[in-house]
Amino acid sequence: MKVGYARVSTNDQHLRMQEDALKTMGCEEIYHDIASGVKTARPGLDEALAYLREGDTLVVWKLDRLGRSIQHLIETVKSLSKRKIGFQSLQENIDTTTSGGKLIFHIFSALAEFERDLIKERTNAGLRAARARGRLGGRPPLLEEKQVEKMLARYDEQKLTVEEICKIHGVSRPSFYNYLKKRKKAINIVPSDSCNQTTWTVNSLFLSSSLEIVLR
Repeated sequence: MKVGYARVSTNDQHLRMQEDALKTMGCEEIYHDIASGVKTARPGLDEALAYLREGDTLVVWKLDRLGRSIQHLIETVKSLSKRKIGFQSLQENIDTTTSGGKLIFHIFSALAEFERDLIKERTNAGLRAARARGRLGGRPPLLEEKQVEKMLARYDEQKLTVEEICKIHGVSRPSFYNYLKKRKKAINIVPSDSCNQTTWTVNSLFLSSSLEIVLR
């Protein structure tokens, strides 16, 4: 059994042309959506996929009517293949129920994976080059160190609310509390040598006091 799926982006566009082409190809059931290509929610497609059974074929007028992206398209067709359901696209003349159609779609899948690997490789190469020049990834800080000190000094004075301080320095409340958290962490970090020296000093003072008491 052939099941058709049609999609247009807006209400101004018409489904009639796609539906006529799907009926001509012998589709007994046709589902449709009015949604842009990037939208995740497609109730018509969900109904079509749920209706399909082993041995059926999902038919679309054009590849971009089905997939939000090449990756989504490949994943959808692979999912159909696992359920032993065929896929046919009229404009591109692809039919995965034939050996030629399967070959074409495998090539599409390989090209998409190759493109993803290239993007990943270029990204990593760019990051390595940036690190070599002394630049680190991530967003640049919102405020310079002196500005942060001034902002936290205002907070310590307790004359202004956090909201007022954020408005003055042009930062959000979460960003302000992140700066505050970083300062608290910096204060709590004490080098071990300093700790040992402090402990030794306290112990020395305690011993001195004890000796004085004994001598008296």
